[in-house]
Amino acid sequence: TNSSQTRTLSFFLGGFPAWEVTQMWFAVPLCSMYLLALLGNLTVLSVIKAEHSLHAPMYLLLAMLAAADLGLSTSTFPTMLRMLWLEAREISFGTCLAQMFFIHTFTDIESAVILAMAFDRYMAICHPLRYSSILTNSATTKICVVIVGRTVLVQLPLPILLTRLCFTRVSKLSHPYCLHPDIIKHAGSDTRINSTYGLFVLLSTLGLDLLFVLLSYLLILRTILNIATWREQLKALNTCISHICAVLLFFIPMICLSMMHRFGKHVPPQAYVFTANLHFLAPPILNPIVYSVKTKPIRRRILRVLCRRGVCRSRAAIC
Repeated sequence: TNSSQTRTLSFFLGGFPAWEVTQMWFAVPLCSMYLLALLGNLTVLSVIKAEHSLHAPMYLLLAMLAAADLGLSTSTFPTMLRMLWLEAREISFGTCLAQMFFIHTFTDIESAVILAMAFDRYMAICHPLRYSSILTNSATTKICVVIVGRTVLVQLPLPILLTRLCFTRVSKLSHPYCLHPDIIKHAGSDTRINSTYGLFVLLSTLGLDLLFVLLSYLLILRTILNIATWREQLKALNTCISHICAVLLFFIPMICLSMMHRFGKHVPPQAYVFTANLHFLAPPILNPIVYSVKTKPIRRRILRVLCRRGVCRSRAAIC
């Protein structure tokens, strides 16, 4: 039966060209990147938790972004490191479905949080007098709950629908982790329902989020251009720089990867590898760096902690 075939099936992870030659060259940087992602996002979360003045909507959303980045990096990096360090390329069907669910879930959560942050910037710049009355901590918490609820609701059918398909052979995936469009390519039965629902999920989550982010920035830009002096324009625009970086880091590789999977039949494997890794690995590493550099209260807190440790060490050395 189909179910017995799928239960015993496994996949071979791919995504690293010239495997034998470059195995160790990939392993060390990847391990460093994962540790950097963990350190950066945990630092942002601990600073926001410790600093009472940062218990505000903007920083609560930033904490949610850091949590999504932690989830995304923990869903992708360990499989890649296991593959490189232990040469374990085989992944069972059930594990692959679980990884796929978590990768897509945290990706959708990150997308929705970026949209919520765009709304935060829109309210702060376009309606500053109403900002504190509309975006309260309570409202922000409710937004975060809705984001998680929406994501789980739309993502849960994806692995369930995949168990219906017939996989008759062990297949090599395009990436060193499991993605929905990549898995359905290897099915031996009709995948129209899976493809249609996958496209619906993509458009109703990431697609809609991107549309509303662009709309928010059109309204923000219109408001900024109506500000009298160029100094005030630059000041208003400067408050959006870190968020704009997060938008570009997340959505540009995601759009390229989606287009490649759906229309790029003759795209070289190296292009898939580079774009997918950029989409899933870059935001968890770079987001905390960008926000730590551009957000004064977070930067000050981190510098204060580092200075304290430096003073303690110098005192210990003198003693």
